[in-house]
Amino acid sequence: MLRSILIYFSQATWAQNLIMNWGYAWKIASRFVPGTKLEEALRVARDLNAKRYVTSLNQLGEHTHTPEDAQAVADQIYTILDALGADSALRTNLSIKLTQIGLGLDETLCAEILERILARAKKNNTFIRIDMEDTPYTEKTINLWYAMRAKGYENLGLVIQAYLYRSEADVRRLVNDGVRIRIVKGAYKEPAEKAYPQKADTDANYDLLTKILFDASLEKRSSLSDDGRIPPIPALATHDEKRIAFAKNYAEKIGLPKHAFEFQMLYGIRRDLQEQLMKDGYIMRVYIPFGPQWYPYFMRRLAERPANVWFFVSNFFRK
Repeated sequence: MLRSILIYFSQATWAQNLIMNWGYAWKIASRFVPGTKLEEALRVARDLNAKRYVTSLNQLGEHTHTPEDAQAVADQIYTILDALGADSALRTNLSIKLTQIGLGLDETLCAEILERILARAKKNNTFIRIDMEDTPYTEKTINLWYAMRAKGYENLGLVIQAYLYRSEADVRRLVNDGVRIRIVKGAYKEPAEKAYPQKADTDANYDLLTKILFDASLEKRSSLSDDGRIPPIPALATHDEKRIAFAKNYAEKIGLPKHAFEFQMLYGIRRDLQEQLMKDGYIMRVYIPFGPQWYPYFMRRLAERPANVWFFVSNFFRK
């Protein structure tokens, strides 16, 4: 119930206006979002790289409403890519959402912008990961990956959500075609006919998808690129220690080397676990969100961790 309420708030304009105008909200959100400007995100990426983490940048935002807005976001993405190209020491790639560049407006427009982004990323030796959004966009997103591959772009990966019934079939198809996949549990409110309503079922499916991807990584001898930008086939985005333990045990069982998969975690969450995985010799990629459109992302992080909600509410009513 609480998760559903917070997801509703993440999409409510009135709530966004209220909370974003409250200074203390940013103070709390900055635990998860290190800054609103690219320079701040790059500084965090360099600091993490110096500690042997690899990273992924994400300029926050969803659902542009005009072609001009979509192109404005594309221009911002070009700036990020050029910054990565100018600093080859950065062990960092980039995650984007397709609704930022017009998928909700016009698929043809989105495809044109995405192709230009991939060309710019290729020029700057950078890998792009498409973050998966809610189910109205699942098939469209996968189709766009195939359209870009048909045009010769191999610097593009996808995210698959474990709470969707369709995800096992999607992963089996995609790994056969060489997609580099990040698995997440899923953070949107989806109907019961499309997504597992019970956490235990999502967890079981997450482990199944892990097995499929690890088997593919072993078969294809996948590994992290020397510059840290191109990930291996499997990327496990989770803070769940049981899912992490399952992955480690299965990798050991089949003889999958530690460089053949990576764990991914969000900036500011479970830093202790991130550090321990690094000490144990695993690849740890930290997802660094930034930008002024931090509110929906912040509310989804609250939905994932009820303890954060009490901290937020208790401070909301303080004078």
